[in-house]
Formats: sequence, C-alpha cells, structure tokens
Amino acid sequence: MATTTPTRIDDELYASAKVVASLMSRSAAQQLAHWARIGREIEAGESISQRSIAAVLAGRVPYDQLTPHEQAVVRAEWIERMDARREDLDFAAEFAAAGTPYVGLDAQGQVVRYAADGTVLEVVAAAVAGS
Repeated sequence: MATTTPTRIDDELYASAKVVASLMSRSAAQQLAHWARIGREIEAGESISQRSIAAVLAGRVPYDQLTPHEQAVVRAEWIERMDARREDLDFAAEFAAAGTPYVGLDAQGQVVRYAADGTVLEVVAAAVAGS
C-alpha cells in the first residue's frame, strides 16, 4: 500500500477537489492525487491534448489514436475509475437482499459456501499451501 505525505493545499484548490470528488465518487484526497498524476503526465508529455483524452474517455475516439503520453493519462483515469467502482461493490449485501446463497473466499483463503445472510454453510476447499 502506498504511503502518503502531508502537504498544504490552497483552500480554493481543496474546495474544488471536494466538489469534483463528490461527482466522481472519490475523496478530496483521491481527487487531488488524481489531478497530480494527470499533471505529471502532461508535463512529461511533449504534446498532450485534453480534448483527445476526453474524447477517448467518453468513448468517441479509439484509444489507439492517442500518443503514448495521452494513453498514460487515460490509463491513470481508468485505474481511478476502476478503483472507485471496486470500492462500491458489496456482493454479499446484494446476495442477502436477493436471498441467494453464494460461494467466496474467507480470510484464510478457503473456498466457503455461504447462506444468503452470510453465515458459513460449509468449507468447500481448504486454502492452498503457500498462497
């Protein structure tokens, strides 16, 4: 897991990050980190078109038409979006709401069959040694 370093942020920038973060399902800190990564890629790139990047993210232009630096910015955005989506997933709650039993891994890496309410019905397979 990455470590963080405290830093001072201009109040106006932080307020903007909070507003945009709420729209993008991120925290203000995540939004600032996202903007920093994009800025790093833009400064590293010789010619980066924000319009081209936005068109790819909106699905209007193929990814392959971007320069390598523009592709790096798009990949950074995709990673942020996927991370946000994963954080919002709660399949156990969905199965419970539907009354559906399910199979998953427990904290020890064992395959476990769960009742819809999340109680363990049985251990299907023990964890593999070394995993």
